Amino acid sequence: MLRGVGALSIPSLLGAVGKTAAASNSVPDEPNVVPQVAQISQSSPELEKWVEEVPRPGVMEPQGTKEGQPYYEVEIQEVEQDIHRDLPPTTVWGYDGQYPGPTIEATRGEPIYIRWQNKLPDEHLLPVDTTIHDENVPYDTTSSRVVTHLHGGNVEHESDGKPLAWFTRDFEETGPKFTKKDYYYVNDQPASTLWYHDHSLGITRLNVYAGLAGFYLLRDESEPELDLPGGEYEIPLVLQDRTFNDDGSLFYPTGLSEDDRAESRPKPSIVPQFYGDTSVVNGKAWPQLTVEPRKYRFRLLNGANSRFYNLKLLEYDESAGTTGEEGPSFTLIGNDGGFLSEPVQINERLQLGSSKRADVVVDFSDYAGQTLLLHNNAPALFRGSVDDDVEETKPLPEVMVINIEGTEPVEDPSQVPSRLGRVPEIPVDSADHNRYVTLVTQTDEYDRPVHLLGTEENITGNHLYDPVTETPTLDTTEIWSIANITGMSHPIHLHLVHFQVLGHQSFSDFNPDADTIDPESLDPPRTNEQGWNDTVTVDPGEVAHIIVHFGEYDGLFNDQTGHYMWHCHMLEHEDHDMMRPMEVLPDDSGNNEEKCEWPVDDENRDSGGPIFE
Repeated sequence: MLRGVGALSIPSLLGAVGKTAAASNSVPDEPNVVPQVAQISQSSPELEKWVEEVPRPGVMEPQGTKEGQPYYEVEIQEVEQDIHRDLPPTTVWGYDGQYPGPTIEATRGEPIYIRWQNKLPDEHLLPVDTTIHDENVPYDTTSSRVVTHLHGGNVEHESDGKPLAWFTRDFEETGPKFTKKDYYYVNDQPASTLWYHDHSLGITRLNVYAGLAGFYLLRDESEPELDLPGGEYEIPLVLQDRTFNDDGSLFYPTGLSEDDRAESRPKPSIVPQFYGDTSVVNGKAWPQLTVEPRKYRFRLLNGANSRFYNLKLLEYDESAGTTGEEGPSFTLIGNDGGFLSEPVQINERLQLGSSKRADVVVDFSDYAGQTLLLHNNAPALFRGSVDDDVEETKPLPEVMVINIEGTEPVEDPSQVPSRLGRVPEIPVDSADHNRYVTLVTQTDEYDRPVHLLGTEENITGNHLYDPVTETPTLDTTEIWSIANITGMSHPIHLHLVHFQVLGHQSFSDFNPDADTIDPESLDPPRTNEQGWNDTVTVDPGEVAHIIVHFGEYDGLFNDQTGHYMWHCHMLEHEDHDMMRPMEVLPDDSGNNEEKCEWPVDDENRDSGGPIFE
């Protein structure tokens, strides 16, 4: 049984967040609680498209060794970078002084150390809302804060990049959860496309938008035996959206649009979501990619703050700016957590919520001499469908073009094998606990939308600093049923672990009194949800069911305990306030040996809790 929710009906759930439902358990067409408010916006200067090549970030080499393992030092710097030939140089923040950061390649079973070094100036590049978590961030005394999270990393909690483990330039000031300068990545998990990005409390959206993100490719020594496209034919691609000022600088909104409530809001103020008007791939605006007529392997990453991508390759007439017939399909070979057991051809479109990765192979051998467009038809806001006709839609249909050289196919020794990785199924009947969580929208003290994560005990949502409610035990298996009662889709990310998606169902069909989850009664996992995931998209009025094992499973992953996070990966939501702690307890006791510290101001709160971040 879904513990603790048996007496809670779906109508009462919706009523608790300000909506009503019929006695038939029907779900409103728009389960959103708070109407979305327009933000201050701007249009980028006109830039000629498809005139610059997609750059390929270089691979970083270690500076030495530590305890016999490779040791890296990565400086986080403010630099000027050419984003487009029609723009003046753009000031960005970059790992190792580049945006995106250099690719780090590691080998499964071989740990590495990284010291992330803050060399940023004191003043932030973008408008900072000092009301966000101001009770725990000393905005008036700290300079630019950073902390790096290895997204998808099955790592010790001290090296997870906790939001309160931030540090300023040269470690002059550190957050209350800072414990070490040198992060240790054990790399004991399947080969996969990971990425690293900033995770500082209250400013993640700004730091990532400024440029703090990069690829971390974990390889396996047996991977070359698969004969997949490699070397120059394997290309990591991070898809993002940006808006620029005329002087080349990054534009980021300073608040919501002016209305009768504007005077009561902070200036600058956080915005509910951000959608840029310019496609940026690997740090280059409106780029082109030149390829040979053969197979390529693309490591796709949605690195946007809020935007969803729903991708397909289409034939493209560049002179007329029009699309034609469908181009080659994507063959999906891997997901967030590594290879699928076998390749899957994507016949429709490939959907990527923020932070999702897709490892795909595309065969261009039949398209010599042609031009293709990487096309996106996901609206913004994204609500799980592509036929929304709403005023706030800010589409970004053109992502980049691909020019295929030559007149006929070239020699290509690569292949897509019929068997790829090992993905042992986690049986539903192995679950030790069923956990029920909710995604909700409320308003904060400034009458701004605030997105929250709730539980069966508090369906209307918990704030970041409320007491921890997700406390799985090491070497146990849990089913999480994630119910979305907001008006938009949310990509929900769990730190530390990778999980398998059991399926989705309508809110109205969800029975919290059921003894278990029957996968046969669910809509099956979407094509891009097969295999190991660390992020799952939950659409409005939907319940997504995932099954997750905490610790080593059938020889994969490794045992870790301690304090981690789970949150929506729309970065504006994560900052405000759709993020919660998760404490993985040892399997031999009911309490973690590491005790949580209580913040000073909690003694004056009615319902405060320890800081787990």
